[in-house]
Amino acid sequence: MRAVLSTTFRSLQVRNYRFFATGQLIKLIGVWMMFTAQDWLVLDLSGNSPGALGVVTALQFLPVLLLTLWGGKLADRHDKRKLLIVANAVFAITAIVFAVLVASGIVVLWHVFMFALLLGVANAVETPVRQAFVSELVELPLLPNALALSAAAFNSARIGGPALAGIALALFDTGPVFLIATALSIAPIFSYRWMRAGELYRSEERAKSGETKIVDGLRYVRKRHDLLLPIGLMAAIGMIGFNFPVTLAALAKINFHAGPSSFGLLTTALAVGALGGALAGSARRSRPGAYLVLGAALAFSVFEIAVGFAPTFLVAMILLVPTGFFSIYLAQAANHRVQMGVDAGYRGRVMALYVLVFLGTTPVGASLAGWWGEHFGVPSSIWAAGIVCLVASVVALLWQLRTSGDRLSVRVGPRPRLTLVRTGAEDDTLVDESGPARMPARKVAA
Repeated sequence: MRAVLSTTFRSLQVRNYRFFATGQLIKLIGVWMMFTAQDWLVLDLSGNSPGALGVVTALQFLPVLLLTLWGGKLADRHDKRKLLIVANAVFAITAIVFAVLVASGIVVLWHVFMFALLLGVANAVETPVRQAFVSELVELPLLPNALALSAAAFNSARIGGPALAGIALALFDTGPVFLIATALSIAPIFSYRWMRAGELYRSEERAKSGETKIVDGLRYVRKRHDLLLPIGLMAAIGMIGFNFPVTLAALAKINFHAGPSSFGLLTTALAVGALGGALAGSARRSRPGAYLVLGAALAFSVFEIAVGFAPTFLVAMILLVPTGFFSIYLAQAANHRVQMGVDAGYRGRVMALYVLVFLGTTPVGASLAGWWGEHFGVPSSIWAAGIVCLVASVVALLWQLRTSGDRLSVRVGPRPRLTLVRTGAEDDTLVDESGPARMPARKVAA
């Protein structure tokens, strides 16, 4: 057990990473409490409208669509730690004003829309900078573990936050929940300030203003098939398949008639599986292959379709556990494949592009999910999204087979078997601060 724990949590031995992970966990518990209370508030103010949920989610992520690439440019030019302090301070101040407005009892629906947009602006800058900053907290061999633990912290908050919010909503009102969530959101400001700047793993030179062009980052990705595949796949799945903040809230209250105490249980079930998926990737030491990403995408799509056809609240909860597992396992594997294959000078801009396609497309997907749920029912918006993700995964698999020269062999009979024949060499370039190093290609039959 000690060996397993020391392997799973080895990044926590790094002092700066401990501060980072602790601050993020505390903040994210508050953020998920806030989001859960916000969904309940929106449904109350809008008369149980899935469309209103879609609008508020779209407004939260619209700044990601507009500002994320600029945030990645800032990450490659300036001190990431200082940028994160400023971004988190702006988020905390905005959340405090919103919480006071809700607690005063004068909040109306357009207030929620406005503050969702403002909080989204802070997140649009903070997210790509934070993604790139993790590589400065630990050495490259520890990067997969550090990213996995960050995902585990995120999903631990997704378990605790909605559950705490559901209990608080049942005992109090939305005002106290927002006040508690706001107090927790301040934590990263202190954790970043307490870090030791001299112990960060930074490159010797920082790019100058004229050298950090957004278009150069896009050209860099365009030339790299191994980066295009996970980024393109997550663009489709992130936009269509990852709209659970809209669909689960509406499914719980409208279709299953859940009260406030059980309102967050569907999100919690999803997060329990996601936490398992995050920890499953914590032992990873090398760059994941393309077929690992594709396999996780196919599994996620199948389970999302199943959730859409769940007949009861309990069945939906059970199905959301494996759905959550493969959702974060997929997102984490794609993130690792991008992070560990990019040169340090482009990391901020490339990760900004990854965040853009993964989260920035949410306004389109959330609005579509809300509109679809309003007109055709919430369950159909879930299984239809799963079908779209399944088609995208199959297309990505065919593209990978064509570009790599690999092929699938199907054997029929009493013991049917699907075999991957590796006839080509997969591009598993691993990049560190000193430059690219080629990993030996393997030709295997799976």
